[in-house]
Amino acid sequence: MDIIQTVKAGTLESGDILITISPHDSELIIELETPVESLYGEKIKQEILDFLSSLEITKGVIKAIDKGALEYTVLARMETAINRACLEEFE
Repeated sequence: MDIIQTVKAGTLESGDILITISPHDSELIIELETPVESLYGEKIKQEILDFLSSLEITKGVIKAIDKGALEYTVLARMETAINRACLEEFE
């Protein structure tokens, strides 16, 4: 799948995460902003990376602003954003 357009999914409400996905020509960049960076930053980044890898997405910029989202919320927001960014549904 290829990221075609810039999109957002999620909110900045407590317990949520705002995901912004944009196209990029040559690499995959994951930027994370979270108040729990030292405790869970690497785990959140790995969840995002694993999700993208499962869809064979290797190029793009993913910016995530976490407000205490649980894993299932992170994955749900990623799924929504990818569907919008790639203009195609996956299962």
